Amino acid sequence: MENYNSFKDILSISDYSRVRKHRQIINSVLSATTIGSLKLNDKLPSVNELSIDYNISRDTVVRAYAFLKENDIIDSVPGKGYYIKSITNKYKAKVFLLFNSLSPQMKKIYDAFAEALQDKASIDFYIYQNDYEQFKNHILDNNSKEYTHYVLATNFEDENYINFIKNEIPVDKLILLNGNPQQLREEVACVYQNLKSDFFEILEVLEKHWKKYKGIKLILPKNNKIPNEITESFKNFCHQYDYNFGIVEDLNNEKLEKNTVYVDFDDDESLVNLIKKIRKTDFVLGKDIGLLSYDDNPLKELLAGGITVITRIFEKIGYQAADIILNKEKKQVLNPLKVIIRKSL
Repeated sequence: MENYNSFKDILSISDYSRVRKHRQIINSVLSATTIGSLKLNDKLPSVNELSIDYNISRDTVVRAYAFLKENDIIDSVPGKGYYIKSITNKYKAKVFLLFNSLSPQMKKIYDAFAEALQDKASIDFYIYQNDYEQFKNHILDNNSKEYTHYVLATNFEDENYINFIKNEIPVDKLILLNGNPQQLREEVACVYQNLKSDFFEILEVLEKHWKKYKGIKLILPKNNKIPNEITESFKNFCHQYDYNFGIVEDLNNEKLEKNTVYVDFDDDESLVNLIKKIRKTDFVLGKDIGLLSYDDNPLKELLAGGITVITRIFEKIGYQAADIILNKEKKQVLNPLKVIIRKSL
């Protein structure tokens, strides 16, 4: 690796990390030798180069290189510099896996992910229960460990989240799941959904199933976490196919209308409440009133004879994330949405 610019893609040093900088250098080199970014006899930058380019003290670099040399990872040649001396560790990924919950859907992702990796990786699994402070603390408490990959399934999209991720996790180690923010997607490996185009295309497929309905309403509570792409696609579809449409911000005060499809992208509690409201009317689900939900689970398969869903393919998400790790790739993989037709339409 004579070109020092290549090493810049491997080395990750953050002023905001709790991990000391000499340890960040060590972790970067060890991780790179593990995943194959650094190979035997590759040349490392000099102490002065690292010190100047990253604005860190020479003592910090010397301390890191001394550790690597003592452990036979690198060697120095007088007048020539530092080189990778040995690649002794058989490839085995060490994965930090962080989910927002362990719902039935997320469990499918985890089971597929763990099955695909098997003995090729060790997995430290954490859940942050949709709590941003828990999310941050899990990462801060563990970023001193020598993980080769950080796999995050999150539902945060604001600027604070994005900056925190960039400051605390090396970009080359990061894999994002589940329709993550565009600001990061262009820089990191990820498994994502193209919500805008997929949702519109599925609505087009469903249109032949609900021609008996005259209107469509999207349940969109205030302060919801539903991606903007869903709302945009919904409105575009209704305009293009000339459907009367509306947005329901408060389901409790909604008077259900006959010959209307209700699209519920909120949680299971919202879905159950909507079915209870339908049962209080004379409307027959699937005849007088339609219901479409997001993301399948066993409840939706059984509830009210079966709820039609637009859903992610959860097992495939797990396999796709594992494939990125096993093939040592940094790529963006599309996980398309699919529709399951049931009696609710």
